[in-house]
Amino acid sequence: MSASVSMPLGGVQVGSYDSYEQAQAAVDHLSDEKFPVENVTIIGTDLRMVETVTGRMTMGRAIAAGAAAGAWWGLFVGLLLGIFAPDGSGWIGSVLTGLLIGLAFGAAFGGMGYAATRGKRDFTSTNKIVASRYDVMCHPAHAEQARALLARFSLRG
Repeated sequence: MSASVSMPLGGVQVGSYDSYEQAQAAVDHLSDEKFPVENVTIIGTDLRMVETVTGRMTMGRAIAAGAAAGAWWGLFVGLLLGIFAPDGSGWIGSVLTGLLIGLAFGAAFGGMGYAATRGKRDFTSTNKIVASRYDVMCHPAHAEQARALLARFSLRG
């Protein structure tokens, strides 16, 4: 079914919540009540990107992070190459060699990547998209049943 002016994307609104967890709990309640939840959509509105600064980035941290990532890749490659080693000592040597080479290249590339930014972004962060409101929408044919179930859910507390 295509969206139109009379029926917005997702159907008609049967509930509105301040957090995604509340909207999710409402849909979970509908599911528990054997409501056909394949007719339900959760739509977040008024989206914002929130970036949380987690720390200062320094050359040392960049090198350490690069070394850690390189070490994991080196360990992975060393384990793969170790499969073809004819004896046990060759396997250990392959793993250690891969680990050390990965660590060295990771540290070098981490340092070069940090130096290339020339201090334009000297911090680390995480980001996420959040909405100010979450609307539970439903296909019009099932909207009244969903509203009734959600009204009982909201009275339950």
